Amino acid sequence: MNAATEELSAEVVVVTGATSGVGRATAKEFAKHGARVGLLARSDDGLDGAVEDVEAAGGRALAVETDVTDYEQVEAAAEEIESELGPIDVWVNNAMTTVFSRVPDLDPEEYERVTDVNYHGTVYGTQVAIDRMRERDEGSIVQVGSALAYRGIPLQSAYCGSKHAIQGFTESLRTELLHDDSGIELTMVQLPAVNTPQFEHSRSHIDEHPQPVPPIYQPEVAADAVYWAAHHQRRELYVGRPAVKTIWGNKLVPSFVAEFLARTGFDSQFSDLPYDPDRPDNLFSPVPGDPGAHGAFDDRAVSNSLQLELSKNRREIGAGAVLGLLALVIAWVSDG
Repeated sequence: MNAATEELSAEVVVVTGATSGVGRATAKEFAKHGARVGLLARSDDGLDGAVEDVEAAGGRALAVETDVTDYEQVEAAAEEIESELGPIDVWVNNAMTTVFSRVPDLDPEEYERVTDVNYHGTVYGTQVAIDRMRERDEGSIVQVGSALAYRGIPLQSAYCGSKHAIQGFTESLRTELLHDDSGIELTMVQLPAVNTPQFEHSRSHIDEHPQPVPPIYQPEVAADAVYWAAHHQRRELYVGRPAVKTIWGNKLVPSFVAEFLARTGFDSQFSDLPYDPDRPDNLFSPVPGDPGAHGAFDDRAVSNSLQLELSKNRREIGAGAVLGLLALVIAWVSDG
């Protein structure tokens, strides 16, 4: 296969929130597989860095400055990407923001902005993707979620509320796609705590440096999960043992989880790193500079997840367990 043929056969991927954290790592992960990647975000500096990362990893990049809270901007970005790169095969809704705060201290416009970026940004991205994929009856949409889509925690009411909303929206859409016997795949990847730059750039009404609730995972773990989910028919993919414990714990013993979080959920979200209460935040406008994929917790973050690997291979593991049990039964009967 010559270079021109390879270029035409490479899948076209759109990643929102592509300049930072999980989005940045996800764009690089697709690029490693030769994808043509449309990068959507607000930051010129971050987009320039993301383009360099994608091209260095072996992909082709197209950066489109976009605020995902504006449907017309998302639509225009999709038009530009399809015009330059080709029909969109995969759309990853990842853009997010948050405010660390107790509920009474959050202003209405802060709740509105978090909801607009996280929830409406996901809705608009999904609608724009479906409008194009429906014509071809194929494509994959990945919602980057969180264990907090199932379990609210203190000081994260705006974020948790928006992730719960994405979960409900995605479940509703899934039933419609099933009803239509659609060829479009839809999945939600529920993440654990990840070492991203959001903890340096998110707005906070608490005078301490925020951190991911340990144990902390590197963004490449999340990116691996997103890439895998885009190419396998899985309704949901949980990432990391803490996500599994949080989601299932909340399903089975919600009162216990609430009491536990009331005791531990405050202090666990803050570190002893120096904190500047006057630092700029990215709630309404991007922070200058290129944030990259990693936050300030590289020394504490892990780069793999055994749980994720087991989840990705659960069918093979299950089949192997059945065959092993069958072999034991046959051996036992033969010995008898």
